[in-house]
Amino acid sequence: MILSAIIILIVALGVCLAVSQKLRSIHIQKHIRINSSIEEVFNQVVLLKNFPNWSPFLEADPTLKVEVKGTDGKVGAQYHWLGNKGKDVGYQEIKEIRPLAYIKMGCDIQKPFTAKPIFEYTFEQVGSEVKVTQDFYLESGGVDAFFMWLFNIKKNMEKMNQRGLVLLKVAAEK
Repeated sequence: MILSAIIILIVALGVCLAVSQKLRSIHIQKHIRINSSIEEVFNQVVLLKNFPNWSPFLEADPTLKVEVKGTDGKVGAQYHWLGNKGKDVGYQEIKEIRPLAYIKMGCDIQKPFTAKPIFEYTFEQVGSEVKVTQDFYLESGGVDAFFMWLFNIKKNMEKMNQRGLVLLKVAAEK
């Protein structure tokens, strides 16, 4: 009986670890169409001072403190945040810009966990609208992947990323 319980436990743990390994590498892609000029939409993203206009994180934590460092809108500019009474800390940095077409940002999340996701935005004029595609990439270790699977973090990330695009649409269409 004890041997059977141990075997079941080992098999269950093995299945959990195997499933969580799929989350070691996460890619989430979201799209939205915005009825605004490509310049307006692009500037909402590339100018970090505009991020509070459409940040889903600021919406979730209105006490979030933010600061832009460096030359805003240029490679190397950083958007720092401190929220949740010091429990959320990190920054994102512009890594690459192709005017009116592409922006790549790297994040350095320090709390409540450590992670270094990448956000890539592409902008395409489609008739009178701008199609924005957001690609989110995150690589994680086995233990982190297990907890992300356990707490369904990917689903929460997908919702947060989609909310950000909806808020971007609202800000750019004003």
